[in-house]
Amino acid sequence: MSTDLPDDADLVVIGSGQGGVPLAEAFARRGKRVVLFERGRLGGTCINTGCTPSKAFLAAAHNAGRARAAAALGVHAEVRVDGRAVFERVRAIRSAWSAGTGTRLTAAGVEVVAAQAAFAGERIVQGGGRTVRGAVVAIDTGGRAAVPPIPGLAGTPYLTNETFFDLAELPKHLLVIGGGYIGLELGQGARRLGSDVTLLHVGNRVLEREEPDVSAALQEALVEDGMHLMLEASIASVEFGGGTFAVALSDGRRIEGDALLVATGRAPNTAELNLASAGIATTPAGYLQVDDYLRTACDGVFGIGDVAGQPAFTHVSWEDHRRILSTLAGTPRRRDDRVLSYTTFTEPQAARTGLTVDQAREQGLRARAVTLPLSSVARAVEWNVERGFFRLVVDEGTDAILGATFVGYEAGELIHVVAAHMEAGASWRVLERSMYVHPTLAEGLPTLARLLA
Repeated sequence: MSTDLPDDADLVVIGSGQGGVPLAEAFARRGKRVVLFERGRLGGTCINTGCTPSKAFLAAAHNAGRARAAAALGVHAEVRVDGRAVFERVRAIRSAWSAGTGTRLTAAGVEVVAAQAAFAGERIVQGGGRTVRGAVVAIDTGGRAAVPPIPGLAGTPYLTNETFFDLAELPKHLLVIGGGYIGLELGQGARRLGSDVTLLHVGNRVLEREEPDVSAALQEALVEDGMHLMLEASIASVEFGGGTFAVALSDGRRIEGDALLVATGRAPNTAELNLASAGIATTPAGYLQVDDYLRTACDGVFGIGDVAGQPAFTHVSWEDHRRILSTLAGTPRRRDDRVLSYTTFTEPQAARTGLTVDQAREQGLRARAVTLPLSSVARAVEWNVERGFFRLVVDEGTDAILGATFVGYEAGELIHVVAAHMEAGASWRVLERSMYVHPTLAEGLPTLARLLA
């Protein structure tokens, strides 16, 4: 790396994720000098290996699934999938959006350095032959696939979310290790597009962080799609040869497939940053240690998104940049001053905002939950999307809405109704007295609230 005296910049951003890019643009458009380091493709995880390619992939998969499901409505369709075309479309969208990120940064006046960056002192960053001192530094390096130390796995051509979308064709038999949202989304997507899929998960249910009936609804849907679920599956070893993966379980069973997707969690990208030289501490798992305002121990250095231990969602990272701007403007905003919502984009979708009833009670709140099955919502019956439910969690003492869990068709869209009520501080009684359009899925939400009356 360069040993030259550092250039000065108003802002240095390491990583071009969904929080770092708008932060860089905001500074640059105010006439500030901004230098952004990115070692890979512009756009971070979301655009390149996460949200964008996965949802473009699922657009094809769920259209295929819905076409088949139309038989229950008396509509019979022949579904023929062009796997090569599916992946080509995914990559075209990914490339266009990554290029668009570069265009945005250039238009704003951000200087982009295509190199791995590392600290060389307090707020001094080196990379690509450049040494830059930032008045403010933001770390937005995101995470990567965490790969477990399964004997025999290393050195095989296994897939992660970072390589899955580079496939030329759909696998004939895809093996998936992991029962979290990545494994479920890509596993169900591959199945709906024609692959045989076997999902192996060490737990006794998928999406273990959610409530048991959420897992049950998804497992029922996955099995109905033809996926093979192997729960409480302890993997002893992996072998690869002749184009075939063989996964051996500790109970002696052996499962073979022509592709293996490892979806067992995420790990932060901090190892190459030389954080110690800037006095920046990490957690035992490698995440940046930040305070309630996303500040590290090094004055002027902030963490953004999942690298700072935040929930690994694009909308969280994007909102982080607004909190940093507010803090720098003298009006500090805490990282917990927002209602967290998220969705797993399987079919049915599983969406949540705020707390579950158990989480609320663990915090000492007088929580109560009510649940409405989708089979009680007219639109769900009319559209043959009855699998799932709406659940609302409230505080019995104050009537405040504490959270909601929705499972069903487009649950991720509907959850925002409750999130908006929570942000506005509206009680469940506001939802209960609201008049929603009939017949819509959202019409079930006032009905849900009326169960509390």
